[in-house]
Amino acid sequence: MLGSIQPQPIDAAADGTLPLENVAAKIKADDIHFARTRLLSLENTHNGKVLPRAYLKDAWTFTRERGLALHVDGARIFNAVVAYGCELKEITQYCDSFTICLSKGLGTPVGSLLVGNRDYIKRATRWRKMVGGGMRQAGILAAAGLYALKHNVARLQEDHDNAAWLAQQLREAGAEVMRHETNMLFVRVGEAQAAALGDYLRERNILINAAPI
Repeated sequence: MLGSIQPQPIDAAADGTLPLENVAAKIKADDIHFARTRLLSLENTHNGKVLPRAYLKDAWTFTRERGLALHVDGARIFNAVVAYGCELKEITQYCDSFTICLSKGLGTPVGSLLVGNRDYIKRATRWRKMVGGGMRQAGILAAAGLYALKHNVARLQEDHDNAAWLAQQLREAGAEVMRHETNMLFVRVGEAQAAALGDYLRERNILINAAPI
């Protein structure tokens, strides 16, 4: 818990959205015994699912009407951009702040971005300093991030296409494909088959972690 923040988890719907009526039910009453509700945080993509743009607009209106800030966990937001076939600003116009991960899909060794208005970033920079988040000689990481943003975003479509191809091949091989969205593929196989697959891939220097879903 940082800064006495109390998160209120909400189950996502099948399309990855948080039903706004459920969000409304989680907003605390104006009572001195409760923490004040200040922020709605969404994830796009969510387990590979691209949030509908109409929902993003509705969530933005919802938060404006209730005095809440809206943050988007955009670790894979460029996967959503590629799936939408739009510019990043067409998605991020419906939030106060968002994050971008430069290593997930974009291929940098490490690094993320926090994006917001000048005052927000100024306050975030102070908080970063308070919790020891400064880093010396970060320019080399920034260079990798700039390269990724300039050259690797369009290539995310290759990831989506490869995931779709793999899903089809696994179906033809008899595997139970639970779900496939953008660059994520969820497959269910028997425990023995999963163990055998892990051994097979490790012998070929490919690491895999089979876990229940």
